[in-house]
Amino acid sequence: MSRPDTAQCLTTLGDGRVATVTATRRPRAGRADVKCAVPDAALAAHMQRVVRLARHTEPRLDSRDQVVISIDPVPASGERDWELAAVLADRRLRGVWDSPAPVHANGWSAQWQLGRVDGHDFAPQGAIAGGAGGLQFLGALTGQPDHGASVAAARAWFPLHSGGANDSLTFVEVSVYPVEQAGGEEEDSIAVPGLDAVTLQSVRRVLAGARHFDGRGVGRWRTVVRFAQPRFTGNSFELALVMADRLARGREFVPRARVIASGCSSAWHAGLVEAVEERAAKCALILREAVAGDRVLLPLAWEEGAGAQFAAALRAKGASVAWIDRIGII
Repeated sequence: MSRPDTAQCLTTLGDGRVATVTATRRPRAGRADVKCAVPDAALAAHMQRVVRLARHTEPRLDSRDQVVISIDPVPASGERDWELAAVLADRRLRGVWDSPAPVHANGWSAQWQLGRVDGHDFAPQGAIAGGAGGLQFLGALTGQPDHGASVAAARAWFPLHSGGANDSLTFVEVSVYPVEQAGGEEEDSIAVPGLDAVTLQSVRRVLAGARHFDGRGVGRWRTVVRFAQPRFTGNSFELALVMADRLARGREFVPRARVIASGCSSAWHAGLVEAVEERAAKCALILREAVAGDRVLLPLAWEEGAGAQFAAALRAKGASVAWIDRIGII
């Protein structure tokens, strides 16, 4: 039996009106996997982020089609109770959840990437209400356990800008969910909420390349990347991103405190680690903020310039440094 080209879900808005969320399938043709057709740009971005994150714990990723999500009438700014309806419309369209029409749902979540539903603002009679006393995780729709416990997450820290007295360390967090069957493109399985399109593609390129170096790292994970500060400069984040991903996937030993890293690569598929700019300022920042138990990873090309004095100063604080030219050797 062929799958439908459209699916709908109703939701109650804050003013009492009932809105219809519609999911429509069309050929991918090189376009984004999810598009939101609403007049408000901020709402469209938020809806796209919700739908993509909610797909995180699905057993199989199929990104061959584009799913277009719309809602009519449009909710007021700041409303979030439509989120569950958008997720369910997307799942009904793609056959992840089969339910007879009509479906009415209200609910929201701050952790869609775990498949969990935090709560709801309205609970109309007969509607699926998210949160306590209702639908608390998406797996319950199909009689499955809470998959959130299967998600592993790890963080790594990097200089937010270019070092210096006014800079600070910030973290990138990678959460991974194992999938039994691979499908679609590796980069489509990586969600990075809150970043612009250029940086999003850079993050996906780095992770996909570094996982190719693993040999068995490709096609096995659904991934969410979260930056504590989405506005950062340069490519210094790359090594920290790769290390957070490797820690989350069990490819590295977890340090006593933090992994702090600065480095980039033009060939992550080969595991190469290359130098970034502002070595002196970034080393000074790392030395200033390091604490006992931290493990610092820096490009081998920096070792001669930083000197043994930098390593000795870290050791005096109970931290350590490794100068590397390849990942997997820390």
